[in-house]
Amino acid sequence: MARLRAAGCVFAEAEAELLISAAGTPARLAAMVGLRAAGRPLEHIVGWAEFAGLRISVDPGVFVPRRRTEFLVRRAVALAPAGAVVTDLCCGSGALGAALAAGVTGAELHAADIDPAAVRCARRNVLPFGGRVYEGDLYAPLPAGLRGRVDVLLANVPYVPTEEIGLLPAEAREHEARVALDGGTDGLDVLRRVAAGAVGWLAPGGRLLFETGERQAERALDIVADAGLSPAVEHSDTWWATVVIGTRTTS
Repeated sequence: MARLRAAGCVFAEAEAELLISAAGTPARLAAMVGLRAAGRPLEHIVGWAEFAGLRISVDPGVFVPRRRTEFLVRRAVALAPAGAVVTDLCCGSGALGAALAAGVTGAELHAADIDPAAVRCARRNVLPFGGRVYEGDLYAPLPAGLRGRVDVLLANVPYVPTEEIGLLPAEAREHEARVALDGGTDGLDVLRRVAAGAVGWLAPGGRLLFETGERQAERALDIVADAGLSPAVEHSDTWWATVVIGTRTTS
């Protein structure tokens, strides 16, 4: 524990307990503590993250699901009908889709990511819920039969502006895939592409939900509106999160 404290781990005691439970042997524990002290994300060391009441498998290099994103999942669960067709784009570990499927009776889940490491990880998290995971860029790998059928489109798009990547904590910028963090010049490049294609995939009344920075919310709303969706924004002081929702109102 002293080594973790010296390395600046704010929750050193809790982290030490978790590492002890995961290690199995003193030698393994020493190695794990060394990795943590060197700045490796705790979730990459133990191999999982707690998210929305689930234990989500997280491999080295894969984006670690943030607890604040549980607000996005809660909003999606509240809006999804039973048997909803759900698509999780930029799925990373598949945490959002898995959490939504766990909370919606009979959900049909599809997920996709461009990063092969994320896809391998997501399959372990999504398959227990009967979901399928595809590798490719945004909508490109999705089955054509999903067009016009998606009730809930989750898109945990990267939204950090390129010039601000260097300001992220070292855990993120050094150990998570750049493609999962970099949102382009203003942080909204990937969102523009997702929004532009959403109408063609959403069912009438279907919704696109994504997280964004609070200072980006106004521009994100304009992007959603320009794409033909009815936009709305929700903030949570509890979760320190901002979620934009775009609804397909046309038949």
